[in-house]
Amino acid sequence: MTVASATEMLMPKLSDSMEEGTILSWLVVPGAEVAAGQDLLEVETDKATMTVQAEAAGALEILVEEGEAVAVGTPIARLGEGAGPAAVDVVPAAPRATVADAAEPTPAEAPALTEAPAPTPVAPAPVASAPGGTRRSTPLARRLAADHGVAIDSIDGSGVGGRVVKADVLAAAGIEATPEPESPSPGPIETAKGGSNTVELSRLQAVIARRMAEAKATVPHFQVETEVRMDAAIALRTELKRLAGEDPVPSFNDLIVRAAAIALRRHPKANGSYVGSAFELHDRVNIGIAVAAEDTLIVPTIFDVDKKSLGEIARDARRLAGRVRAGEVTPPELAGGTFTVSNLGMFGMTAIYPVINPPQAAILGVGRTRATLARGEGGEIVDVSLMTLTLSCDHRILYGAEAAEFLGAIRDLLESPLRLAL
Repeated sequence: MTVASATEMLMPKLSDSMEEGTILSWLVVPGAEVAAGQDLLEVETDKATMTVQAEAAGALEILVEEGEAVAVGTPIARLGEGAGPAAVDVVPAAPRATVADAAEPTPAEAPALTEAPAPTPVAPAPVASAPGGTRRSTPLARRLAADHGVAIDSIDGSGVGGRVVKADVLAAAGIEATPEPESPSPGPIETAKGGSNTVELSRLQAVIARRMAEAKATVPHFQVETEVRMDAAIALRTELKRLAGEDPVPSFNDLIVRAAAIALRRHPKANGSYVGSAFELHDRVNIGIAVAAEDTLIVPTIFDVDKKSLGEIARDARRLAGRVRAGEVTPPELAGGTFTVSNLGMFGMTAIYPVINPPQAAILGVGRTRATLARGEGGEIVDVSLMTLTLSCDHRILYGAEAAEFLGAIRDLLESPLRLAL
């Protein structure tokens, strides 16, 4: 593709911990004119799947194909001037060593397919290429559609999210796909465990696994644990439900997040990071809340929690959780966390011992509230509701006594929850 001038787009850094990204799909066909700020591609990072916008206007030249993973800062596309779809001759990119388990064969296979016997010749139909108006499809599917005179917008896609793939184009052209040669398989190995299937990790799962392994290996961590009497907090939430009306009712997790924020302001080292050979004590109290998404865990951030009411925290938490589950969360919503709360109480877990999210100093694990018996002030047996809180700490910045004081402050706030409104 020859252009008078071009803007080179690089793989962006979409989260604090991102080192590389995988191109999931291009949302605009090669050669199409795009506008600055238009949705251009979907990228999978170590946090989530993000939509990336065009940085400038111009005709699109794709440098990195779908399915490829490249490091942050690698050129992935050019946006040039004066070239439209009709003037573009897209040359298939050579396969790269970074591609693993691609869902589609490489573009180099396309010429062999054009030699297959075709049905009665038809006049080639132009492939729609208007930005935002083309049915989502893989680059190989678009090339095959052009080769066989098939209008790609008329094809119902069978790929993920309705994407048109190679098999859909071949079927529309009346061509029977040649089965791909299968690698010899040793077959199932019979052991005392029975049969087994290997499930490959997604890019996101692999990055999370690597980061958690690095955290366990490189961060000298320890845990402190306490039991919280939640009876007063349960009574407060019952009253809040009565008063809330149509507003979201703060959950127990919202109460915990608010208590943690107040305690973090009083214990600044718990709101810090260990970087190099120094402490970084952060001005803002930004708490990440772990949200279970499909096959992974995403941690969006509630900012300035110490300055927000319980109602504001409840609204922010529900909005962020909804955006995570809908796949709409953005990089700024995942960045800037200074502390994390991970709650498995809704799954019935009594306690959780979470892994620190570097470079944060600590993470709070929350178990379920459970009914038990205890001694009252007069020695009588009474019913109480207990919840287990576990704090995992980076020993380079927090020591045992400091961690105990910080966790004790969270416990005291939850046991006297009216203080959360101050």
